[in-house]
Amino acid sequence: MPDEPLHDTVAGLLQRRFNEPFRIDAAWRGLDELARIAGHSSHRKFRDEPVAPDLLRALCACALSAPSKSDLQQADLMIVSDGTLRDAITPLLPDMPWTREAPAFVVVLANGRRLTQLAARKGTPFPNDHLDQFFNAAVDAGIVLATFIRAAEAIGLGCCPISVIRDHAATVSTLLGLPERVIPVAGLCVGWPHFPNRITPRLPLSVTVHENRFDDSRSAEAIDTYDRYRETVLPYAKQRAVADFGERADYGWSDDKARQYAIPQRADFGTFVREKGFKLD
Repeated sequence: MPDEPLHDTVAGLLQRRFNEPFRIDAAWRGLDELARIAGHSSHRKFRDEPVAPDLLRALCACALSAPSKSDLQQADLMIVSDGTLRDAITPLLPDMPWTREAPAFVVVLANGRRLTQLAARKGTPFPNDHLDQFFNAAVDAGIVLATFIRAAEAIGLGCCPISVIRDHAATVSTLLGLPERVIPVAGLCVGWPHFPNRITPRLPLSVTVHENRFDDSRSAEAIDTYDRYRETVLPYAKQRAVADFGERADYGWSDDKARQYAIPQRADFGTFVREKGFKLD
């Protein structure tokens, strides 16, 4: 049986992701890359096979080839190859054993340090020491994270971002020897997938794509529809905070996220960022 045309593959993947039809022109270039992006899934179980150091280094280089705000280059990558160090990080994330099981683990860093060092070396003032500097560094780090995943998936690797590392930002910072104005944004598990993962449905474009003016006047109904669709293809294995909110027969994404953010998280993160030298005014 011949392979499915790439434009049909992309259309099918997007249909599964967003539960709506897409027209994909067979003449568009880069359909193989669009198929990889549209079919993305996170991986939490990996084969017992190492990721070669040369490959990991090349992926870091590809990730750091991503766009950077004003060419400021305020993102770094930390490869955590020391087993003892991995063992120290893993207990901080007890619900995520894949952080130790993954063949490779990388921490994406926001680096606001280089700019202040450059200013000191060149004898120039640094009047932009405010929230925007932190924001630029964090956004650069996010772009590098996404680009690393894109590069890894092109090779056939699977990844799982670990934002929960920020729950223990100060401890991780100490373990990794992060200096002033360098903070962990996310961890990243990297390895050869044990098996294909399912596509996670996303909110419909009617909720997340706007044209000319922001409009969320109909988002509640669209999110309710999304909850029902997601329940049919990727239901939650358990409900969050049942003791506080009870069980629902129609538990969906909106319930899960509302409950998740009903519980305080990282209330000390701003203090940590300020203590690392960033100004958030």
